[in-house]
Amino acid sequence: MARRNKLLVPEARAGLDQLKAELLNSSSPDQTKYEVAEEQGITLNKGDNGNLSTRDAGKIGGQIGGRMVKELIRRAQQQMDSNQ
Repeated sequence: MARRNKLLVPEARAGLDQLKAELLNSSSPDQTKYEVAEEQGITLNKGDNGNLSTRDAGKIGGQIGGRMVKELIRRAQQQMDSNQ
């Protein structure tokens, strides 16, 4: 599946992929979406998923992105607390 979204800082891709795998206890960042889909009871195939509804795609991406944002906020707050 091609990545259409562009990062503001392309060099951050490896770090974000690592965070994604860590938070979801996944073997690899690419495998994460398949594991989340399985948890949600959504059939996700490698390759073409043209039959996937927008709602189901949102359930998968929302789980991943939501956990990543929460963790990044937690780390930022922890860093701010340690600087005071």
